[in-house]
This record gives sequence, structure tokens and C-alpha cells, in this order.
Amino acid sequence: MQKIKSFLISFVLIIFLVSCSTIKEKTDIIVEKENQKLSKFIGKSSSNLQADLGKPDEDFKNEKGNKVLIYNTTKYGIPCERRFEIDANSIVIGFVSNGCFWFTRGEYISASKVFLILFQ
Repeated sequence: MQKIKSFLISFVLIIFLVSCSTIKEKTDIIVEKENQKLSKFIGKSSSNLQADLGKPDEDFKNEKGNKVLIYNTTKYGIPCERRFEIDANSIVIGFVSNGCFWFTRGEYISASKVFLILFQ
């Protein structure tokens, strides 16, 4: 009985560890796609950015004196924030994305759909 219990515990642990590895790999792929999608704005004017994403929800000047545009969305209760840094020449020089994912064809998908993709 003890051997069966030990075997079952070991089996469950192995499955759990393999699943975590798979989830991390799929998450990394999704994050990379988000970065590729947003990287197209680097070196472009802020007007190009706003033409694609619309008017930002917030904007302010950071400690470097650069403008920061913030786009916030919420899908299924999951917040998504994208921050773009704009230099004095109105050129996008950087971005940070938190909680946002893009699908392969560039279509925005929600976090719940990401959950489904991760656990296929």
C-alpha cells in the first residue's frame, strides 16, 4: 500500500513539473508575440502609434523629460497596460506591456483565451 501511495505521489509530481514547463514555454511564446507586435512602433512617430491604438488613457512626462503614453484595457477582469515612451522628437523609443497578449495573426485575445491556449 505504501509503495502504491509513493508511486502515485511521484507520478502526480512528475506530471505537475512537466505541465509547469509546458505552460512556461507557451507563455514565453505569447509574450514574444506581444513584444513583436509592439516593437513595430519603435522608431515611428507617436502619431503612428495613436493612429493604430487610439488616444491614450493617460500621459505624463517621466524623470527623463520624455512623454509616456499609457493605454489601459480590461478583458474578463484582467487588466492590460501598455506604456510607450516618446522622446522630444515625438518618436517612440520604448514600451512596456503588462497583462496583454496577441494572437499569431495579430488579433487581440483575452486572458481567458490565453488560458485555453496554454492548457490545450
